[in-house]
Amino acid sequence: MTTPTSRASQASRVLPLAATLLTGTVALYTVLVALGNITDFGTNQQFVRHVLAMDTTFKDDDLMWRAVTSKGLQDAAYVAIIAWETVAGLVLVAGTWFWARRDFVRARALSTYGLLMLMLLFGAGFIAIGGEWFAMWQSDTWNGLDAATRAFLFSGIVLIVDHLPFPTDEQTA
Repeated sequence: MTTPTSRASQASRVLPLAATLLTGTVALYTVLVALGNITDFGTNQQFVRHVLAMDTTFKDDDLMWRAVTSKGLQDAAYVAIIAWETVAGLVLVAGTWFWARRDFVRARALSTYGLLMLMLLFGAGFIAIGGEWFAMWQSDTWNGLDAATRAFLFSGIVLIVDHLPFPTDEQTA
């Protein structure tokens, strides 16, 4: 039979482990995405160019004034995305490191920053700006809303797990 103290002691180990593994998973995903964008620059460069140019949308005159057709601006946006992903990935790697070292204050802070960076990128950047402002949802070819939604939700779930309260060893003694 488990006692309240043994359950609290178990929670003090299990929740930080979950936070470590989940934060590490998002960190791995983000670093791989950034690395892929750096090493295979052209593939997603075309994606960003087509979304910003709105060349595969319904071509509604009421919306097309939003299109960004300057390749320089398109590429600047893509480089900014890659830089943002890279920084977020590195922050999440650091957060994972601090979770593993049981430095929960630093781990939560860094994980929160990295996860919020991803939620801003995928939520504000891809879902809101790309999906709605640039009407990415209208494109059969260049529509990244499903992937962006998955990344946004995954980051949000991990953010919640990272902030679940758990007793410290001092509280269970």
